[in-house]
Amino acid sequence: MSDTAHVLEAGRLLEGKGFFERLLDFSFQYFITPKYAKLLYGIHLLLGLIVATWYVFNGFQASTSQGLLTLLLAVVAYFLWIVYVRVALEFLVAVFRTADNIARASGAGRDS
Repeated sequence: MSDTAHVLEAGRLLEGKGFFERLLDFSFQYFITPKYAKLLYGIHLLLGLIVATWYVFNGFQASTSQGLLTLLLAVVAYFLWIVYVRVALEFLVAVFRTADNIARASGAGRDS
């Protein structure tokens, strides 16, 4: 069996590993970031929405005009937050996919 076949077979076996098994892998053979990118994206969007809502709420407590200004700024800031989080996660997923593809192409680089 060639090295490439070993890598592909190992890749199929790794799919069965759960989140905690991958999380506690001290050899860092398994990546968890690409698999949970959707979850991370949703959590960050939710946190951004909570922070924006908190700022708007505090702005309206101070005065109506400050609340309206905070609402406007919060909408703009939340949009920028969405763009920032999306770009950051796409970058991370691209890095992990590149590493995975390089490992597959080189036969996992474990020959020595």
